[in-house]
Amino acid sequence: MSIVADRMTRISPSQTIVISTRARALKAEGRDIISLSAGEPDFRTPQNIARAAITAIEAGQTRYTDVAGTPELRRAVAERFRLDSGLDYKPEEIIVSTGGKQVIYNAMLATLNPGDEAIIPAPCWVSYPDIVTLAEGVPVIVPCRRENGFRLTAEELEAAITPRTKWFFLNSPCNPTGVAYSAEDLRPLCDVLLRHPHVWVFTDDIYAKLVYDGFRPATFVEVEPRLRERTVTMNGVSKAYAMTGWRIGYSGAPVAVTKAMNTLQGQSTSNPCSIAQAAALEALTGPQDFIGEMVSVYQARRDLVVSMLNQARGLQCDTPQGAFYVFPNIEACLGKTSPGGRLMATDEDFVAALLEEEGVAAVHGSAFMYPGYLRISYATDTESLREACTRIQRFCAGVN
Repeated sequence: MSIVADRMTRISPSQTIVISTRARALKAEGRDIISLSAGEPDFRTPQNIARAAITAIEAGQTRYTDVAGTPELRRAVAERFRLDSGLDYKPEEIIVSTGGKQVIYNAMLATLNPGDEAIIPAPCWVSYPDIVTLAEGVPVIVPCRRENGFRLTAEELEAAITPRTKWFFLNSPCNPTGVAYSAEDLRPLCDVLLRHPHVWVFTDDIYAKLVYDGFRPATFVEVEPRLRERTVTMNGVSKAYAMTGWRIGYSGAPVAVTKAMNTLQGQSTSNPCSIAQAAALEALTGPQDFIGEMVSVYQARRDLVVSMLNQARGLQCDTPQGAFYVFPNIEACLGKTSPGGRLMATDEDFVAALLEEEGVAAVHGSAFMYPGYLRISYATDTESLREACTRIQRFCAGVN
């Protein structure tokens, strides 16, 4: 009899982590690898934030905190929600967790009963379906058409709702497409949700500050306050403040849900790192100019990558509104042979061949529940991006 629990057969390792790990291993062997697979800013955490952490250590702030985070940080989160989106959350409705992923895990495990359904528009972040499955829920994947800009329509949402639906996920801007929803985009979805009061909303706004061309993303409670009592609004410091390794995510939600998440967190990890909380407090309350500077750099990189990928034979790449990913269509290359002679029947084959033959690591669309595409992160330096795109052009030119 296996020691491994049956539930583990229903989930799989994160494909983004698998590919990033493979890329690091090849690099350690001396290969010239450019990794565009990880969703991680290449910017350093701003100095004022790092100094706040050092000050906290020197002041002895190294003890347990409240499970849900320090009162100061929860107040700062509530104020940041108010300033950024006009959301009115009280500190008791806020929980701080060890990264945004734990917020999602806590929310699902604390609320899903066996067989409850969670609607997830695809392309979607790789972890949503597995977290729902681990919580004994049923992920309902709804493909969003490219001709609709990869946005979910009100009709598609309506058709996916059943009496078993408990949650509806939305990630805007989206990982992997970079597609973002404006208030105008969200309004029809809000109208559908108002007709189905048994459906809760989980809105993942982790990339909300990383938007381009003057685009303004919106969040559900901002657009429709009547959804407040059945919405979990999630965000964190990892992307906007270049703090992925600090592992701080947070959410605002009705008190009953936040209390349930707090109980679960208290019996798993307990409080997030006290030092990381001190750093996050400075991030949320300190100067915000760094974000605009970072966004300007990302926008220039985005424009470069989109232009170069659209010059690659067989690739079609749309221009995203936010995050730091592009999601080009590679279907014209599938069913063919790579320059090195590998048959590329699937997008996963394409990714494997690109890594082995050109040393460029990307993530296949199937990992995001959307085959026939490729996710590339442009959260790396411009020269590496230029070289990687040149290699991709060379690779595609040799496909036959």
